[in-house]
Amino acid sequence: MTPRKFFIYKADGRRVKFNENKILRTCIRAGASKKTAKRILKKVKSQVYRDMTSKDIYKKVLRAISEEKGLKGLHQRYQLKDAIMRMGRAGFAFENYISSLLEYYDYQVSGIRSKIPGKCIVHEIDLIGMRDNKEFLIECKYHSLHGVYTRLKESLYTHARFLDLQPKFSGEIIFCNTQVSNHAKKYAKCIGQQIFSWKYPATNSLEKVIEKHNLYPITILNLTQNKLNIFSDCNMMIAKDLLKHDDAKIAKITGISRNRINNMQKLVKQIFYPT
Repeated sequence: MTPRKFFIYKADGRRVKFNENKILRTCIRAGASKKTAKRILKKVKSQVYRDMTSKDIYKKVLRAISEEKGLKGLHQRYQLKDAIMRMGRAGFAFENYISSLLEYYDYQVSGIRSKIPGKCIVHEIDLIGMRDNKEFLIECKYHSLHGVYTRLKESLYTHARFLDLQPKFSGEIIFCNTQVSNHAKKYAKCIGQQIFSWKYPATNSLEKVIEKHNLYPITILNLTQNKLNIFSDCNMMIAKDLLKHDDAKIAKITGISRNRINNMQKLVKQIFYPT
């Protein structure tokens, strides 16, 4: 039985109380039934020990899922955060991915990595979003390591760019794949800057929009870096988009073999449309 006060270490070094409900919620959000989620939790709880890391618990959850029959899709979807972190250090793939997601936040992309002169210097803007005939400056902050926060400095220099480019943009937005520090949230709220990140805002956070609309990144398929670069260059960053065309057409677009594309399409169907 799990001790009443059972602590684990998070990726950022914090020592926190083990929260079994988090495993339940994450499994259910990834598509598990309550009964299955409870069964997975029971297996994991029997293996955890005091002061282990959240990374080790995560591995045990994945192992418990893999031991269940017919849950290949759940196993892949549970790895959403890691899948985003597998996009590579440069961040270009993440920018392309966010570009594909923006329509679900009611924005249309009118520019990617655009160079725009400001009052003082020329700025390279990650994305330009359009909504209601207004343009918004959008910065994408990508981290490839667990435990790293998007902090106040990112919010500060995004706002500095926004001010130097006035009056071109009607607003400023930050998208990031990690959690945001409280100072960054407070500053952003004060100046009217929007932030969409992991677990923030509560009702419209990055992972909730992804899970709600099945917008899992192509990296959920465990691609090599070379294949990720190919799909990113072709602006095919959402896994289920592989089902929009037949294998022959996607093979022609990407240069990846038809057989490989066919296997990837089968995996996408397993993940999102299990029989």
